Amino acid sequence: MTTSSKPGNSYFSVHQKVHPRIVHGRFSRLRIAALFLTLGLLYGLPWLQWGGRPAFLHDLPARKFYFFGLVFWPQDLIYLTAVLVVAALALFLFTALAGRVWCGYACPQTVFTQVLVWIERWVEGDRSSQIRLRKNGFSLPRNTKLAIKWSLWLVFALFTAFSTLGSFTPIRPLGNRILTGALGPWETFFLVFIVVAILLFAGKMREQVCIYMCPYARFQSAMFDRNTLIVSYDPARGEPRGARSRGETQAEKPLGDCVDCTLCVQACPTGIDIRNGLQYQCIACTACIDACDEVMDKVGSPRGLVRYTTLNAMENLKTRILRPRVVVYSILMVGIIAAVAVSLAQRVPVAFDVLRDRNAPYREARDGRIENVYRLKVLNMEEQPRTYLLRASGLPGITVDYEAGDLDVAAGQVRDVPVRLRVAADDLHEHSNEIELELVAADDAKISVRESARFL
Repeated sequence: MTTSSKPGNSYFSVHQKVHPRIVHGRFSRLRIAALFLTLGLLYGLPWLQWGGRPAFLHDLPARKFYFFGLVFWPQDLIYLTAVLVVAALALFLFTALAGRVWCGYACPQTVFTQVLVWIERWVEGDRSSQIRLRKNGFSLPRNTKLAIKWSLWLVFALFTAFSTLGSFTPIRPLGNRILTGALGPWETFFLVFIVVAILLFAGKMREQVCIYMCPYARFQSAMFDRNTLIVSYDPARGEPRGARSRGETQAEKPLGDCVDCTLCVQACPTGIDIRNGLQYQCIACTACIDACDEVMDKVGSPRGLVRYTTLNAMENLKTRILRPRVVVYSILMVGIIAAVAVSLAQRVPVAFDVLRDRNAPYREARDGRIENVYRLKVLNMEEQPRTYLLRASGLPGITVDYEAGDLDVAAGQVRDVPVRLRVAADDLHEHSNEIELELVAADDAKISVRESARFL
């Protein structure tokens, strides 16, 4: 940031584009591996098939979510809640242990920005070439490179948007509709929306999203403590800064290990100086560590002037990995995951609701028995048709009557079934009696579900 020279407006600062320097090292290789893993999942999952259908699909029109061999319905909203809670706890746990490791390695903003930066370097050259290109103003070479860069960015954004939409509608038919120009209005809207978002946030705004828009940067400090791993500069070893040739000794020129090359600043994608201490703009991408290690190798000093460490370790105090917040996060995560696993193992792929007939609370049948009429909404949550049997209990001699075939429900369908229950008047001692209805699959007694109701 540089302060504007506009008179009377000293608080206004003009944004300067950040051109991160290319660095190589162990953390750079980890970032590349994380990038290929995350993009591989994004691009690969929509193409996977399971039992003749997509293995991973949010089928919003049918209100179903396919996850390999499992099918989830709106009635399974509790599982989505559990997933979101576990994701939040995982973010808190990883932040308490290793700071903003999510931001540096797996955040979509970081991943997409890194790909677009690679394309920019391939077209415009390294950091110094990009700076020179912008200083020369608009010219034919610059405009040509800009056109090529934005065209490649658009191709990447389109493919990413297509893959993202492929998780909400089957990707093969989606591709055919795109090629034939038969996309629906909502598909077209979200395709354009995702493309614009990638180009705007990852291509144009970049680090401004992390610094000004992302809420995580604002509340991350609440999850940090003195035992959290963070990217840190060691001032005790690095100060005072200054360049020293290989032949000069510490006695001849008493300086720290930091040669003030500013490569750590040039490598930072958000443009901060890690030597100024922990800052909320730091996304823990560790590019500054690789840059500094490379310089330390060249000047013959040990690595680690900028490193992953804790505040306690910087002061030669003991670092505690197991601490209350870590234990609490871990126990809650394991408990919720175990509960979800047990629930899925016991999950019955059928559900039904019992609704009373509002026209008459009860009536007397020709044989003198009391009759109540109900409507059953039976949901078959499997990918195969099922025939169900209905049983009633709670009153002596209670019988169930429904038309043959009414409890045949197609795969993934809801069936509305009228049902009559009859009880002899002599067996009724209360005006309102609690009964229980059980729905059982005709070919598999393990598939059963119960609901309570009132017989008047």
